[in-house]
Amino acid sequence: PKTPPLAHEPMLLLAVTEFVANSAAFTYFTAGALRRNFSSDMLPRKFPLQLRTKSMEVFSPQLQERYPDQPMELHLWARRQPLLSCHPDALHGTLFSSAEAFVVLPNATRVPAFVLNIDANMTGKPTITRNRLGGTVRLTGGARATLPALCRAQGLPVPQVKRLETLLKFGLWLFGVPRANSKCCPCHVP
Repeated sequence: PKTPPLAHEPMLLLAVTEFVANSAAFTYFTAGALRRNFSSDMLPRKFPLQLRTKSMEVFSPQLQERYPDQPMELHLWARRQPLLSCHPDALHGTLFSSAEAFVVLPNATRVPAFVLNIDANMTGKPTITRNRLGGTVRLTGGARATLPALCRAQGLPVPQVKRLETLLKFGLWLFGVPRANSKCCPCHVP
């Protein structure tokens, strides 16, 4: 336990414990708030990789063979509660997620394409600049993708996981982390 400093002038004191951080993570996880679905029409047209079987051909040639140039959906969710730990300089977290890709047929039927488990380590650092409170998030230790045994057992196409992992790391670095940092925009502290 830490004793808060004595204030001789007005100040803002913010203390976050691992209990508070992990309670929030547990609440979001059990409420199902850590889920997100992406469809092919949600990505900008200039995005380097579209959610279509043709774009996925480099990772899973069987998809393009079975379903030529069909749209896809990607469902992301936390498969376990994120684990958070507080350190004097930052909040460290490990995210345990899964991604399931579906091919969307012309009759709107969704056919499972593949499933990946994705684990990532992140660090969030609070920042105070003049009278603004903010923060930054960065990927530490990268992200790791694995193919669950379920994928092979169900006879789903087996994607080239290492290539997808490289793309995932690049996507998190290029889009995920900057988006998280934009959400940590500085707030005015009186």
